[in-house]
Amino acid sequence: MTDHEVPITGPADPSPTGTPPIASPEEWEAARQRLLVQEKELTRARDALAAERRRMPWLAVEKDYAFDGPEGRASLLDLFDGRLQLIVYRAFFEPGVIGWPDHACPGCSIVADQVAHVAHLNARNTTLVFASRAPQQDIARMKARMGWTMPWYTITDEFDVDFGVDEWHGTNAFIRDGETVFRTYFVNNRGDEALGSTWSYLDVTALGRQEDWEDSPEGYPQTPPYVWWNWHDEYGDGAPLAAAPK
Repeated sequence: MTDHEVPITGPADPSPTGTPPIASPEEWEAARQRLLVQEKELTRARDALAAERRRMPWLAVEKDYAFDGPEGRASLLDLFDGRLQLIVYRAFFEPGVIGWPDHACPGCSIVADQVAHVAHLNARNTTLVFASRAPQQDIARMKARMGWTMPWYTITDEFDVDFGVDEWHGTNAFIRDGETVFRTYFVNNRGDEALGSTWSYLDVTALGRQEDWEDSPEGYPQTPPYVWWNWHDEYGDGAPLAAAPK
């Protein structure tokens, strides 16, 4: 090996130096209880932030956007699939992006790997889709290889530029009132890395989890927790709402 060659190494050494002290069971539990106080504060702060998101002003989407999907051309309204809310993650899978044509970018692929079953979002009248600039045949091939099942559309116009995701990944949330679409929230950078669970996605939507413990504006749909939870193959089609709350 020359001075300019880099050795190929395996996983990091599992025994790092500078580790914390070894504690007795009582000391360990006391330390955990101290951290638990901070963790509960973080949970309450996260709930309060989600409540603020539900009070964000809505921005009307004035332009008509077009996507290609498995069944042909689709509008932004079509992406809702009849539901009240829509979450769109802009994934980078296209020529010029690392991994092409076999893979989406590594970061976007990690996001896709951690997406929970979308039936739980659908049960809360929310649709999750991914969108890239790759043609549909390439998207279908990649999804089959990676085992991903979420709807995935092809961006054909300025949607990515207009919604802040032309140069970096990001997640936009929308709601519709009949056929009128509104942008309700946007998160990107490290904000995306916490997404993937049903709860994290619902927390960035205008209606939240729609459970009666939440601090939401009057008139928003809410049900008791646990009551609506179900196995992902037992929800059925549900009954989509026709319009946003007033």
